Amino acid sequence: MRPSIQGNHLTGTAARSTIDGMPELPDVVLYVEHLDRLLRGQVLERLHLVSPFVLRSVEPPPAVLEGREVRGFRRLGKQIVFDFGAEYYLVVHLMIAGRFHWKNRGTKPARKVVLAALEFPHGTLQFTEASTRKRARLDVVTGDAALAAFDRGGLEVLEAPLAAFAARLQSESHTLKRALTDPRLFSGIGNAYSDEILHHARLSPLRLTRQLDDAEVERLHAALQSTLREWMERLRTQSGNRFPEKVTAFRPEMDVHGRYRAPCPVCGAAVQRIRYAENECNYCPGCQTGGRLLADRGLSKLLKDDWPRTLEELEEHRAARTWT
Repeated sequence: MRPSIQGNHLTGTAARSTIDGMPELPDVVLYVEHLDRLLRGQVLERLHLVSPFVLRSVEPPPAVLEGREVRGFRRLGKQIVFDFGAEYYLVVHLMIAGRFHWKNRGTKPARKVVLAALEFPHGTLQFTEASTRKRARLDVVTGDAALAAFDRGGLEVLEAPLAAFAARLQSESHTLKRALTDPRLFSGIGNAYSDEILHHARLSPLRLTRQLDDAEVERLHAALQSTLREWMERLRTQSGNRFPEKVTAFRPEMDVHGRYRAPCPVCGAAVQRIRYAENECNYCPGCQTGGRLLADRGLSKLLKDDWPRTLEELEEHRAARTWT
């Protein structure tokens, strides 16, 4: 007798993980552009650490930034760097649940979610984290060498020609999903946009990097470039001149990410997922795996030979009420 599967593994439509929300390259670029527009040339009057644990550096003290003019911003992987000149930097890693909010001066920070408040003459930038697991962080650093230590070494994919991308992709043998989300290999790509890139490239997330032929590598490179650029433009259009307040990894316009059991907009097949650790990988069997289901480690271990291999088998199980 086959076991009955309860919970979210095979139930619900477009079920979404609540912990997969880390801002990625398009989101971070949007933040950088708006922060630069709002704060370049402005003097930081006060850096108020509402939660002292958000500061992970020891020297120099955060007070050294007060009274300094913001010279600009840059993206470093998924991190945002505030440049205060004279080689003083504030490095912000939003992690999964960290976000920025622009508030009027005098807005009292909500202690449950606000980690820090950066007060400027014309408003306050609040750094929040809507999670009980406090992972977001601030680091105050001095010197370009100290700043460089925050660079994981990932290739800047929007600037990389095909040859450089191919060399980095196949420098190690990993699944495509793991390779794209490895910050040592590629900069700024996470769980959400890797799903979209692989869907656009019509490649299985579990294909090994060194198994791809030249045409597949070229297709992946093109899909990566077009997907990230398209989303950067979408987010700019949606935000307009307003500071981005709805930064999320789950967007209804996405093709597969966060859309478990929803129809693929290309072929109509039900989007599937693989759950692992605290994340999940979404993919379309019709577009990416030739109709074959990829085994979820936990469920396939439980079901063994009863694990369905195709969408047709999965629907037969559901129709027979073996799977719920």
